[in-house]
Amino acid sequence: MPPDRLVTAMTWVSLFSGGKDSAWALYRAQQEGLDVGRLLTVHPAGDSYMYHTPATHLARLAADSVGLPLVEVEPDSFGADDVVDAGAQGDAELEPLEAALRELAAEPAFELTGVTAGAVESEYQTSRIEGLCDRLGIDLFAPLWQRDPVELAEAMLDAGFEIRIVQVAAAGLDESWLGRTLDADSLAELRALNEEYGVHVLGEGGEFETFVVDGPHMDRRIELELTTEWEGTRGHVVVEDARLD
Repeated sequence: MPPDRLVTAMTWVSLFSGGKDSAWALYRAQQEGLDVGRLLTVHPAGDSYMYHTPATHLARLAADSVGLPLVEVEPDSFGADDVVDAGAQGDAELEPLEAALRELAAEPAFELTGVTAGAVESEYQTSRIEGLCDRLGIDLFAPLWQRDPVELAEAMLDAGFEIRIVQVAAAGLDESWLGRTLDADSLAELRALNEEYGVHVLGEGGEFETFVVDGPHMDRRIELELTTEWEGTRGHVVVEDARLD
């Protein structure tokens, strides 16, 4: 099942964290004319093999700006910091997402056609989402899948995405990157860090995480007031205040 195949648009759910990849998948789905009727955010209680975790509490503001209803799933801790079987862990983490989609599909006025996902290179995540879609009999739209990361980043910037870096965990990325805007200059630096350290230009390996504060799919910009927490080799932002402009 090709992950970007399209069917007659009915009602789609966008798997949405507020980060750049899920936001781009939503934006591209809307450009393709898919009827996206819900955003769905999973809020892991700790680390996760399947989901973006930093700043997911901001997804509500992003949904308000996008103008779509948000379904929020808050599972118990996945225990992802002490895993023996990574495959079983991924399958278990998918269960609350699948349950939420089944609930949506059961709504009388909601005909679930498919989901959008922001996977770029992770076979681990994408194969599981494909399996979920097969079980539910729905489609998957994954417009970032196996695309060139530099071209994707440039496309996001050209479209007007304003992307803030909210977490870093990779050689070459120091505290100065926290809260930084992903723009042409930082993209050039990331390309150099890719050559030197192997840092993925889109942070696909968890090197960095992002949050989109503005873009063509949003009606209002999100203003953030941030401080940072640095732990020697990695760090994250602390959101002191967030509001729609």
